[in-house]
Amino acid sequence: MCYSAQILADYRRYVRMFGAQMSLHEFARLFFERAEDSQAKIPKAMEDAFAQPQSDAERAVWALIERFRSQQAVKLEQELFKQRTRFADAERSLQSKLTKAASESKRIAQDKIERTLERLEDLRRSDPKAADSRIFPAYYAPVMVMENGHRVVKPMRYQCRLAGKPASYDTRYPGTYNARRDSLEGFWKTLFGYSHGLVLASAFYENVSRAQMEGRELAPGEKDENVRLEFRPNPPHDMLVACLWSRWSGKDEADLLSFAAITDEPPPEVAAAGHDRCIIPIKLEHIDAWLNPDPHDLGALYAILDDRDRPFYEHRIAA
Repeated sequence: MCYSAQILADYRRYVRMFGAQMSLHEFARLFFERAEDSQAKIPKAMEDAFAQPQSDAERAVWALIERFRSQQAVKLEQELFKQRTRFADAERSLQSKLTKAASESKRIAQDKIERTLERLEDLRRSDPKAADSRIFPAYYAPVMVMENGHRVVKPMRYQCRLAGKPASYDTRYPGTYNARRDSLEGFWKTLFGYSHGLVLASAFYENVSRAQMEGRELAPGEKDENVRLEFRPNPPHDMLVACLWSRWSGKDEADLLSFAAITDEPPPEVAAAGHDRCIIPIKLEHIDAWLNPDPHDLGALYAILDDRDRPFYEHRIAA
């Protein structure tokens, strides 16, 4: 499973690289719904792409982003005051009598103060960091699709909810941020051959067994560890990750655009690192054929997945 990826979050890069159009309506809808407390998880880099708006529509989107950030800052300041008060109360209590409860309360308050200050600093900074473009399941990312003969970029959630299914599918099938190649004509049959997308990613991340990563058996009584690995293509480049996507509509609920990355058996170097799945990056020459699928010729779509971009994936333990 590709549990996380380093994506290209700036929609303008899609416009420059592929001549794509941006669905400003969908971006504005997403940021408006979040400002109204939809709890949408949006990478900071996706927000910062609007920091220098070029049109009235983009200025409206940036205003929604600033509104949300202001709301978050107020909440964080309130939390900071609460934890500083808790810390001071615990210190006063410890001055009169040393208790385990007061010591624990002071420790927890200090941890929360540090985390809250970090979140406030992160909210206010303007210098970009790699983590700003990192997505996890339930995060949003720009996805390139084909619409009326044009390449279009839309914001979509990285966990696909099939149209017509209840919202409870998100919890019943938590792994639907990935679509296994061997289930494309099964679980994913309503999308494969119909709704294809592409996401640009420069790296992906996986959880693996330390023993498997080190190519050894566990010693008697030894407990295995989980290790988070970062895989990057060599030579370095942005990969066009093959995806399926869906537009979900529900009664009295906002429409949801969501996607899943297609995964396959891993190449040898990924398998040797201890993981059993891998994303499928397609070649540039297949972009339009992938985004314009023919449901009556699934063989041609499988051929695109087979004739994939095949870099060597170097790995390291992720920070």
